[in-house]
Amino acid sequence: MSVKTHFSIKDLENLSGVKAHTIRIWEKRYGLFSPQRTDTNIRQYNLSSFKKLLDVTFIYNQGIKISKIATFSPEKIKNVILENAVDHKEHFAINGFKNAMFDFSTTQFNKIFSQLLKTKTFEQVFENVFIPFLHEIGVLWHIGTIDVSHERFVSELIKRKTIEHISLYASRVSKYKNKTRVCLFLPFDEIHDIGLIYANYLLEKSGIKTTYLGPNIPLESLTKQCYTDEDLIFLTFFTTKPDKESVKSYLDSYQKIVCKKEKYPLWILGQKYTEVQKHNTDSSIVCFDSVKSFVEKVNTLSN
Repeated sequence: MSVKTHFSIKDLENLSGVKAHTIRIWEKRYGLFSPQRTDTNIRQYNLSSFKKLLDVTFIYNQGIKISKIATFSPEKIKNVILENAVDHKEHFAINGFKNAMFDFSTTQFNKIFSQLLKTKTFEQVFENVFIPFLHEIGVLWHIGTIDVSHERFVSELIKRKTIEHISLYASRVSKYKNKTRVCLFLPFDEIHDIGLIYANYLLEKSGIKTTYLGPNIPLESLTKQCYTDEDLIFLTFFTTKPDKESVKSYLDSYQKIVCKKEKYPLWILGQKYTEVQKHNTDSSIVCFDSVKSFVEKVNTLSN
């Protein structure tokens, strides 16, 4: 699949949230866009049109009429956005990250991230900006509006920022608060690790010792962690794996393989909350329905 530099009107609808019908009206009535036409007379928009649509949409959502926006010069559009960005940082940042994604611009991404950190904690940035942004680009990738290279580019940048903040807190810890150690891993064939990296950040920030194993870990490998007198907890994310029909089987296998000699708690986060709740019959397996509930549990450990 080639990286997109031209978009259909449906792509623009998916990327901006503005209905295709509305985009056509803005184009015909106000001359906001000048798409090219394919040989079969289908509208085709370039990257500049996409960026302009994001800018126009941002201003329009602040209550300014489209007829007035259509008269704005590029400089005026920029100034109005900056004036409103202070009160709408999350929306402004997500649009900026989309632009950085299509330009594959690490510099632009870093600039927006640095601006956010001036008024927000890293947790606020991750939970209020990164999570909705990642959800949105995940949907866009699945429906084919963006290429996998776009998704991977911003995902890896977000991972990098999270790892940098893990190192920041880990370097400050001279002694962990208690004997608890949390081992973080993903099931075999599960590769979506941003949530796991963020969970590691929250644990380290709270002064809890961690062992990070990462993606693609078979249950048999977890038994190698059961070698000290620490209070060991395993933590994982169920995003796409295990498959729906094998959640119960996975939980049973965890008990048989990992907890053969001693029960080790298993904490589970991710999209399969309902399925885990349906099949879980063991009190040592705890499933969290949100980052907030996980943070509350971490706080009980650190205290």
